[in-house]
Amino acid sequence: MVGVAKSKKVKPEAKAPTQEGRPFGAGPDWGRVEFSLKRHAGAHGQVTAVSMMKDEGPFVIEWVAHHLAIGFTDLVVYTNDCSDGTEKILFRLEELGLCHHRANVIPEGIRPQPSALNHAQMEPVVQQSDWVMVFDADEFLSIKYGDGTLDGVLTAATAQGANGIVVTWRIFGSAGLVDWSRAPVSEQYLMAAPETWNKGWGVKTLFKFDPDKWNLGIHRPKMKTKWIETEFPDQVKWLNGSGQEMEDYFKFRGWRSITRTVGYDWAQLNHYAVKSVDSYAVRKLRGNVNNKADKYNSDYWSLQDRNEVRDETMLRYTQVRNQMIETLLRDPVLNQLHYAALERTEMRLDELRATDAYRTLVADLAQASAVPITQIVAKPPQPRDRDKIAALMSDVEKKRGAKAREERKAGPQREPAVQVPMGSYATGSVDLMREADAEYYPNHTLKLPADPRIFAAHVLPSIRAGKFERGLARRMPLVLTNGAKVLEVGSAVGFLCGHCANIRPDLTITMYEDRPEFLHMMATIYAVSERTFTNELQLARAPLAGAFSQSICSLMIAEHPTALLIADRRMGPAELGLLLDTTRDRKPTQLFFYGQMLEAWHQSMTEIIQICAQAGYAPDYGFDPNICHGFRLET
Repeated sequence: MVGVAKSKKVKPEAKAPTQEGRPFGAGPDWGRVEFSLKRHAGAHGQVTAVSMMKDEGPFVIEWVAHHLAIGFTDLVVYTNDCSDGTEKILFRLEELGLCHHRANVIPEGIRPQPSALNHAQMEPVVQQSDWVMVFDADEFLSIKYGDGTLDGVLTAATAQGANGIVVTWRIFGSAGLVDWSRAPVSEQYLMAAPETWNKGWGVKTLFKFDPDKWNLGIHRPKMKTKWIETEFPDQVKWLNGSGQEMEDYFKFRGWRSITRTVGYDWAQLNHYAVKSVDSYAVRKLRGNVNNKADKYNSDYWSLQDRNEVRDETMLRYTQVRNQMIETLLRDPVLNQLHYAALERTEMRLDELRATDAYRTLVADLAQASAVPITQIVAKPPQPRDRDKIAALMSDVEKKRGAKAREERKAGPQREPAVQVPMGSYATGSVDLMREADAEYYPNHTLKLPADPRIFAAHVLPSIRAGKFERGLARRMPLVLTNGAKVLEVGSAVGFLCGHCANIRPDLTITMYEDRPEFLHMMATIYAVSERTFTNELQLARAPLAGAFSQSICSLMIAEHPTALLIADRRMGPAELGLLLDTTRDRKPTQLFFYGQMLEAWHQSMTEIIQICAQAGYAPDYGFDPNICHGFRLET
């Protein structure tokens, strides 16, 4: 095992001389064994990945092969306390001239990952690199730009004068797999969270490294204090994963993308945090690189096991990666170490499968997988302490931040990235027979109960604060036309239309809701709020028969609304097309999509917009697209 090198800082412009093909700063063991596969000679100098591993033996070869295939010239990997031969595999790769293995000597009181970064800051290979990116063993860089290589995407970035690319995570789930497999990770797991899911927007940064100006960090480097109040920040230009310039604040702080900065057109960082249940069971028992207590629990699984969207972008690398793996395993030493790691893992799994703990874990994770994406809470919400944040910021950051805000206000507005709409109501069966001592809180013109039986957990705080569905409640009464005849499909507990009726007596509103639990709660809320049904606010007169789409068509013909509000998840593109075709001779002049309909069909909004356009509707009314989409009939 190679120890941590002790050296003075070396500036990139003062690189030590090296023989051709040998990395700057390489240790004495690097490349001492002749091998057919050679280090990549990149077009942008020494491009280095820094990572940390603990008991990743079964996965090392694929991770190394992939990142060599996309064009990293150097891989520097730190290990600690491995029991499955991970460090031996990495050391052999160093002997073959394809990796640099370093021992993570951890000072008391320091977590493994920050310790490795401290060592990497002083590592000659890293210090003398032109570009550096820090990321983990369960993260695979996927480049969509050009031919899928670093040479191509860095050429595009530097052509813009950029010296960094901020790459956003894409969370990949288990794809429903329970059993262990030797198949490549990047081919087994092709189901991911939507690009719009903001809880999966952590980042890692590929950037031009100068150890005198930057300290390495997990998500992005930190500019050294002595450079903040100089001209150096003006020389920093980082792009997002779509090749667009990052906002100025990110030069100083931040670890994740926001709606104004997220982008996946050029690159994404595939995060395979859970893999199969069997893989997860092994990882749960061996600890993690940050020594976080009980990190790998059911809540973590729910957060990371996202399988909403199929993403096959990694398959572009299949042929070159498999050729790379085949070549690596021709080395007899590496071959023996790789298969020994696999066999150790599989023996351990055989032991685990015979235990009650394993069976309990499988059951718990199955339940955790059933948690819908709209119900995931990454961390307990914490209010922003603006005074604390301001105290941490330098005067330069504050001035630049204020200038950036003014420029955003004055300049053209970038279209916000659409997030996954968060449902307001509990999913699955609702049991109102179960007692719930829920207190009622004023919300706009109605009173709502903070009742976990009917409302989703994440909206209970907004109910208590009087801010339930605030965006809809504030804007909808303003945009409905004077004297509008309104039909709402999927009224749930009747909040929006009850509120509109309270402040817009000129409206005539019919609500359709066929779920008994919601109708029961609607009656209760209206009674507590002293809101009665009248000729101006009523429920559809009778339950509708037949298929949902046909029933709604019949209701439309009977009511002839001028404003149609759709919040029912059963109203997808096909149903909407039928509805608009059926009512083509007397279409509503206003259309609105929100609530559970938007939650269920947000990924199909492009298709829905096209259907509306074909029927003569244009987007309008200025709602946040994460809350509501509004359309007006063009005359």
